[in-house]
Amino acid sequence: MTENISGAAPARRRGLPHSEWYRVPYTGGRERLAMRALLKQCRLNTVCVSAKCPNLCDCWKRRTATFMILGDTCTRNCRFCAVNHGLPQVPDPQEPEHLAQAASQLQLRHMVITCVTRDDLPDGGAGQMAAAVQAIRAACPETSIEVLGSDYGGQEESLALILQASPQVFGHNLETVQRLTPAIRSGADYQRSLRVLRYAANWCSEHGTACRIKSGLMLGLGETEAEIRTALADLRQAGVQILTMGQYLQPGPDNCPVQRHVSPEEFAAWKQTAEQEFGFAAAVCGPLVRSSYLAEDAYRSCQ
Repeated sequence: MTENISGAAPARRRGLPHSEWYRVPYTGGRERLAMRALLKQCRLNTVCVSAKCPNLCDCWKRRTATFMILGDTCTRNCRFCAVNHGLPQVPDPQEPEHLAQAASQLQLRHMVITCVTRDDLPDGGAGQMAAAVQAIRAACPETSIEVLGSDYGGQEESLALILQASPQVFGHNLETVQRLTPAIRSGADYQRSLRVLRYAANWCSEHGTACRIKSGLMLGLGETEAEIRTALADLRQAGVQILTMGQYLQPGPDNCPVQRHVSPEEFAAWKQTAEQEFGFAAAVCGPLVRSSYLAEDAYRSCQ
């Protein structure tokens, strides 16, 4: 799974104290019901539901959502993720048109499309992602489009296919520091993720596109300050311009436990460090920040 959303507010596990900054209001009932009805009508999945995002009420109240394509079952089993894993279904050929329909009905200014990882497909699902971008562009030319993709096994042909569709933002999450990657990210590789981001940045530069490169990190898995700084340096060297940093929240008993709750003040300090010291164009950092949270604001700030 590509979205670094890791569950609802954590229970009191392993003696970690409950933190007040995880409390989110349960609001926007009418808007949530309307969004849920539209998603059902269009036969679409969202990472909001599949990954138990704590920002669902806030985002759906504002009629924004992160759409998840290629089904709701991932071929990998990352230990931080709440998305189903196993043998996925055949991709729905009508999915790109359904996404375009949703974008049109919601009159979205900015649309985020993510996906489950599909190692079972020859192109990793890149063709479906590219088709989705093209369908939305045709139906809603004023809508900016952000894709949050998998590593596609490192296949440059798959990455190029998506970039040729001209999304405004190309995202792929590093998720965690290098030392923790083997234990946290099933089937993924720290250096491969950096190569994916570097390839995208170089491709956009060579082709003169204005596509922004984005990545995200989770904190609270046991990483050190030095390891976070190394990851930030690696991301900038790879050409990443937009960064998200959020708290890892354990979605279930079989997932990795939370090692530390990072305070809002520390996240604010990381935002300052990322933007002023490492030179990210935009860094969205906070306990409940996820890859697609405030995505439009981050993109607009880089224009």
